[in-house]
Amino acid sequence: MASGLSLIDRLAALVRQLPRLSALGLGLLSAIGFQPLALWPVALLAMGLFTLLAAQSTSWLRAFGLGWLFGVAHFTFGNNWIATAFTYQAEMPAVLGWVAVPLLSLYLAIYPALAAAVARAVVQQGPGWAFALVFAGAWIVTEWMRGWVFTGYAWNPFGMVLLGPFDRPGIAAIAPVLGTYALSGLAVLLAGAVVLLLRERNWLASGAVAVLVIAGMYWPAGEAREGELLVTIAQPDIRQDVLNDPQHFEANYARLAQLSPRPAGETAPRIVLWPESGMADYLREGYPQRYYDRTTALGDPVYARRRLGATVGEGSVLLTGAVDLEIGTDENGWVRALGARNAVTAVSTEGEILGGYSKAHLVPYGEYLPFREILEPLGLSRLVAGSIDFWPGPGPQTLELGSHGKAGIQICYEIVFAGEVVDPDNRPDYIFNPSNDGWFGASGPPQHLAQARLRAIEEGLPVLRATTTGISAVIDARGVVRHHLGKNVRDRIDTRVPPATPPTLFARLGNVLSLCWAILVLFAGFVVMRRARS
Repeated sequence: MASGLSLIDRLAALVRQLPRLSALGLGLLSAIGFQPLALWPVALLAMGLFTLLAAQSTSWLRAFGLGWLFGVAHFTFGNNWIATAFTYQAEMPAVLGWVAVPLLSLYLAIYPALAAAVARAVVQQGPGWAFALVFAGAWIVTEWMRGWVFTGYAWNPFGMVLLGPFDRPGIAAIAPVLGTYALSGLAVLLAGAVVLLLRERNWLASGAVAVLVIAGMYWPAGEAREGELLVTIAQPDIRQDVLNDPQHFEANYARLAQLSPRPAGETAPRIVLWPESGMADYLREGYPQRYYDRTTALGDPVYARRRLGATVGEGSVLLTGAVDLEIGTDENGWVRALGARNAVTAVSTEGEILGGYSKAHLVPYGEYLPFREILEPLGLSRLVAGSIDFWPGPGPQTLELGSHGKAGIQICYEIVFAGEVVDPDNRPDYIFNPSNDGWFGASGPPQHLAQARLRAIEEGLPVLRATTTGISAVIDARGVVRHHLGKNVRDRIDTRVPPATPPTLFARLGNVLSLCWAILVLFAGFVVMRRARS
């Protein structure tokens, strides 16, 4: 007991003596809770110590500065995979990636800084439960803001540290009644509570909180329910250096086709899922012939679709990542592609298009270059190959596929936006999340998978991931990973789509639910603060 007290006291003294350095170090340690390290106890301890540090600051402005330093380290470490993406393009120096990550973090750090500043401005009597509550409530609001301001960057919500191992959801199991952003607030509050209880020498309560957190993280998920719809997920392991090379288009197609035939003896309806970017053929008609001649099988989209239908076989529907073009007349009178759509197309056995979806949440600097007229002359370009920008689609849609179910589609990084992945007026049976994670080094793919698990939990829907190089997975509505293929593996998953649950509270209310929790937590902070003054 005494040694535990001594450790907390020493840590508290250290952060007081070296506040700026401590803020940077705690920010880095708090990001260790994310995948692939997933050292959630370290992350919670770091967040708890930062709560103490911010509460001890002399003013709200100083708290803002400490929060900003915390955020710079937190987001730089958590987003280090972005630098790897710069090694797969030739338009800009690869070393620019290691500049881009901290530059992005300078902006993202504003959000934890705002949470710390608000808490310090409201609560002025120093460390205590009032500060912990107000800080947690402010964190919910600022993390929600991070998800939509300037189109949003919702990657790595702090609540992700409460996600359990593949076979159990962890404390994130309560996300259906909280939402991801309120789950982050809970993680911040738990972190602050443990540190405060240890400083108060309340060993019984601190031990109880620790036991509850550990039990929650490893509580068994229970028996899985089985679905009826067959699914095959193809992971072709097409590496990034050959993905966009026309000399490899047919070989890439062959790798996918070899992973897609119907299993012997199966006759029930089946969906076949191919990843984003893996298939180069243009599938829609009406483009100038020169575009088909560059990419499409025999220069004929009808033939390309029929080939796809024959590949997956009778009774199957293929959902594949594809690129659609927006054809028009430019200022010089030339008929050409003015833009592109990052799309998913549903193709029947007969080669008919059953529906499609266009990605709505595009990646700035990845799929389009903002302020192109300014940045392009400076030598900047987007990371995805090609000279025309992608155009956004209208938002979440559900594809009605008859006996093959109702498919919600979220392409690649769209899946990270809580509350924006499902059409609430036409709830799907499952979410298909095709992605190309070959850009993103060692930490990006497992972090991406973790966020897909959060969407499954809060929406009560299974998520099916098909990626070019991994991690492909079948995630049930509890966030349990039922099947997965690791990185750089060429293989397929054959299983049944897990069933959905009835609409969760979050599915009905969306992020309003998280904001309601924020108001409740902030109100609790005000009550505690008022009682402390009386």
